[in-house]
Amino acid sequence: MKHLDEWESDLQSRYPKPTSNTDKLEVNGDRNCNGEPHKTREAFRDYDAEARSSVKDFYRLNHQFQTYDFVQQKRNQYLSLTQRRMGIWEAMEYLNTLVDDSDPDTDLSQIEHLLQTAESIRADGHPDWFVLTGLIHDLGKILCLMGEPQWAVVGDTFPVGCQYAKSIVYYDFFKQNPDWHHPVYSTERGIYRERIGLDQIIMSWGHDEYLYHVVKNHLPIEALYMIRYHSFYAAHRENEYRRFFNAKDEHYFPWVQRFNEYDLYSKSDQRPNVEELKPYYESLIQQYFPSTLAW
Repeated sequence: MKHLDEWESDLQSRYPKPTSNTDKLEVNGDRNCNGEPHKTREAFRDYDAEARSSVKDFYRLNHQFQTYDFVQQKRNQYLSLTQRRMGIWEAMEYLNTLVDDSDPDTDLSQIEHLLQTAESIRADGHPDWFVLTGLIHDLGKILCLMGEPQWAVVGDTFPVGCQYAKSIVYYDFFKQNPDWHHPVYSTERGIYRERIGLDQIIMSWGHDEYLYHVVKNHLPIEALYMIRYHSFYAAHRENEYRRFFNAKDEHYFPWVQRFNEYDLYSKSDQRPNVEELKPYYESLIQQYFPSTLAW
């Protein structure tokens, strides 16, 4: 992909807003945080063939190179959190250099997308930690600014070290992955056991896992589940990998599903007023985070 948010826009075509709210959190009825009607499924993602091809090419690379060994390498490289020190708002401004100019649904900056998500959550009266989670959930994408290719930053996440679920988008591309033929990694359980718990599962590398480790000492467990698994669509949309869930996961994973209703469907062409909102969110950040964090 030439631009980061082609993947996010592709999500909206693959996971349109549910027509039924059974077991899901309704997002402002049928309107977004600005009081505007939500877009229909047909209104999202009007890409030409070349753009659609770029998303497909992205997943070809992602599925080919996200091996168990690759993920371990990236965890060793980044989870020591020695890349730099900066505050949350500073990280948002840093991420803002990844402005998307190819998304057909919006031309908003990264900060504006984060504010839209947070404002949608705030408008529904959720706790301040939930609002803050909406604000920061994509900050792990700064990995792109540290030289990582997009296929190692965004994209649907999935466990490595075990068999790939057939419902994962572009599943056939996994056949190019060296782990496809591994005598252990290619089996249903792989290196894991049933009910082992998601915190013992090694997920494909990307912005979710990275940000989780940056903020894990500062937010409630519900927020940490949202951050760590919001791209784990095979589980929270397709109900896959449940054999690894323990009682803790069963209890907290519904928060991931609640969060994704806001993440996917809060996008609007109505720009949030960044300078007007900044004092409120800087104050909220200060309630939970120190002035700088290790990244």
